[in-house]
Amino acid sequence: MSYTVFKALHIIFMVSWFAGLFYIVRLFIYHTEAQEKDEVEKNILSKQFVEMEKKLWWIITTPAMILTVIFGVSMLIYNPALLKMDWMHLKLAFVLLLLIYHFTCQKIMFKLKNNEFTWTSNKLRLWNEVATLALVAIVFLVIMKNSLNWIYGTIGFFAVAIALMIGIKIYKRIRNK
Repeated sequence: MSYTVFKALHIIFMVSWFAGLFYIVRLFIYHTEAQEKDEVEKNILSKQFVEMEKKLWWIITTPAMILTVIFGVSMLIYNPALLKMDWMHLKLAFVLLLLIYHFTCQKIMFKLKNNEFTWTSNKLRLWNEVATLALVAIVFLVIMKNSLNWIYGTIGFFAVAIALMIGIKIYKRIRNK
């Protein structure tokens, strides 16, 4: 296989991985909010969310994560010069944080399955934006590489984070009306 094939597969599975991460936390939010329903509705919804979370996690999200890592490592093996580039070190640091995020989501899923609701829906909404920030950071690092002005990059990163926080607060106010 050529480097470009590894790259294409890496991108395809990265998109699938992020889609799974974005959707799993939405399911956690809905699952948590279902606990406020009457007992019958709560039980029905909880069983459904547990099943949806399980299928999404084990059929899409985790396999996509594994394949993203496999094809990413394959690119590094094929082109080890990438490991000498500063932007790649930073990208790999974000990928490590994303792996921690992934397994934290898995831990949350296991707790919800056992009816342990330790995260509020608002905290889960904020948590959902962590993956968005990782996506923005990784894509900009890969596209801009060494041409990215780190001052503007840092300002942009925090601007996106602040915009997401403001968006969540506005959504919460509209939802509560």
